[in-house]
Amino acid sequence: MSEDTSPELQSHLEPQAPPSHPRDPWLWCLAIPALFAALANIRLTIPSTPFFDEVHYLPAAREFLSLWEGRTTTYINREHPLLGKELIALGIYLFGDNPLGWRSMSLIAGTIAVGASMRALWQASYDRFATIAFGVLLMTGFHLFIHARIAMLDIFMATFLAIAAWQFAAAIREPERGRVRLALTGVAIGCALGAKWNAVPLAMAFGLTFFAARLSAGRRRLLLSRRGIPVPGISLAEAFLWLGVAPLVVYAITFAPGYWQGNAFNASPLTENGLIGLHFEMLDLQQQVLAPHTYQSTWQQWVLNTRGIWYHYDVTDGAQRGVLLIGNPLTMLLGLPALAWCLVIGLYRGDWARIAVAVGYGVSLGLWLIAPKPVQFYYHYVMPSMFLLAALALALSDLHASGRKYWAYAVLAGSAGMFAVFFKILTAAPLVGPMSFADWTWISGWR
Repeated sequence: MSEDTSPELQSHLEPQAPPSHPRDPWLWCLAIPALFAALANIRLTIPSTPFFDEVHYLPAAREFLSLWEGRTTTYINREHPLLGKELIALGIYLFGDNPLGWRSMSLIAGTIAVGASMRALWQASYDRFATIAFGVLLMTGFHLFIHARIAMLDIFMATFLAIAAWQFAAAIREPERGRVRLALTGVAIGCALGAKWNAVPLAMAFGLTFFAARLSAGRRRLLLSRRGIPVPGISLAEAFLWLGVAPLVVYAITFAPGYWQGNAFNASPLTENGLIGLHFEMLDLQQQVLAPHTYQSTWQQWVLNTRGIWYHYDVTDGAQRGVLLIGNPLTMLLGLPALAWCLVIGLYRGDWARIAVAVGYGVSLGLWLIAPKPVQFYYHYVMPSMFLLAALALALSDLHASGRKYWAYAVLAGSAGMFAVFFKILTAAPLVGPMSFADWTWISGWR
């Protein structure tokens, strides 16, 4: 090269280093859920009798089994959609009407939720450290762990929403497969709605996000143009099909078994009033004024982790045992400044992954600020807690990248340490006696 060549031209002529691509932590996305499943399986069948809200959902699941076996059935637990109860019934069908059958599908769903959530964060951020950290935080964060061990509806809703987030983020990251990914997103949204209505705000968020992104692209043919973000090649009209129409169709399909439930004395409300009529009844049941409950709480208490629920505390299976739902005392609080950090840094950098977790937390928590449900419980915080931990994982990644690696690893170790401390009352282990609860009720709201 000539000595007269300018430095600017020389820099253009020299070979450039290839752009850095972080390695996909797919192996971690398998290993951490597998470890979660192994830990959650410990004493899965204890208590050996139904506990907490299992007393509502197990009878409803048994009615589906009666329907499948051609026996007369009753349409019960009308205030909730059917899919979660259908999945519990599937577990009973596969493994028997026993504790393993009751809770097996919850364990499978919880395991998938951890893996799908990790994949969602990876596709959204391409941040290897944050993805792995998120898996550790979810596994040790209490919420998913406890609900993976009990036959309730929340774990199924959380799992399908995690799958929807994964597929939606992947559609944006890989637009060449955007159509399939958006279709899968729509199916998952419909299933989440079919598990529990609490999914409604987040279910709407996917379509609204697509609309807002496409609107910001300034396309003149807004409805039909296939150019622009968030998924090039997909028009707004087609996105409405996958993210608006498909979820409603899938949701309606989940009610199909309900048309055949009922008998001469208690007909199915679906055959009597149709799907729309049933939903008016469900809405009325959701808004009914319940008597005050010992464990009811408010959203402020959820945010500060100051009010828990004893799902079980009694002498059962030959020993004093307990199951306490609270959030991990360390990460539930550290996650709050992490949320603020993600929102500020996300807006400053234009980092949509960080903005998304902050907005997702606000949307999922905001439901309970306006919901006409007079008695609320801490398990309604399961979805906000997942966004909270995603924000903490991203904040820890920023710490790690800034050279403060030990602080990031210390938080992960602290989360695992708290999980170990509370493990006995997360898994119904034998306790010393009736007053053993005091070892873990560090504040009065956990009693």
